[in-house]
Amino acid sequence: MRLKKLLLILVIAALAPLSVPAGEPPSINGIFYRVPGQEYKFDVKSVEVIEFMSFYCGHCYNFEKSIPVIKGNFPKKVKWRMVPIYWGAGSPKPGEAYLLAEEAGKGEQMKAALFHASFVEKKDIGSMEVLDGIAANLGFGFDFSRRLRAGEKAKDVQKAFELAKAYGINETPTVVIAGNLMTDLSLFDHNMDAFRDNAVTVIRSILKPGK
Repeated sequence: MRLKKLLLILVIAALAPLSVPAGEPPSINGIFYRVPGQEYKFDVKSVEVIEFMSFYCGHCYNFEKSIPVIKGNFPKKVKWRMVPIYWGAGSPKPGEAYLLAEEAGKGEQMKAALFHASFVEKKDIGSMEVLDGIAANLGFGFDFSRRLRAGEKAKDVQKAFELAKAYGINETPTVVIAGNLMTDLSLFDHNMDAFRDNAVTVIRSILKPGK
């Protein structure tokens, strides 16, 4: 089964240049899908990478170590955008807490704290009491808790979920590079190193065509 999937991926990669939409370069390296209905976007200076992730996702927690490696290959040329979503019985509140913190300039700190609470301390990050404690440790006061309870970012989290549906996201982490080049762990049998290296390959071929 694994061999058949690998062969399918290789066929997709081989045929991709034959069906490149207008505006896209024909020789992007790496393994990815072109997302139907989404445009290729590259301003020559930098590449946007959208990471669809969940704070309940162990693979997303492990992928955190790979993000600085990917960015480090292209100093100041990668614009990383994180889109928090949640699945099934998960709570939207961790995503809301992240977006509130990001607005206050502490998005990275909140992301690290949420992952630590969930996967190291084994806490329920859907609990308001746990989120209150995390926020307090990051220096947020009562107003943060009030806004989180009031659901100020609930619509934004819903928009993130709708965006994930529009892209056809079915697992996390999934990254979309330059607007419509989508790749996820399933293409690499959930090998995180291969997933990371593939992202570097795709971005490099966009920034340095032919190399």
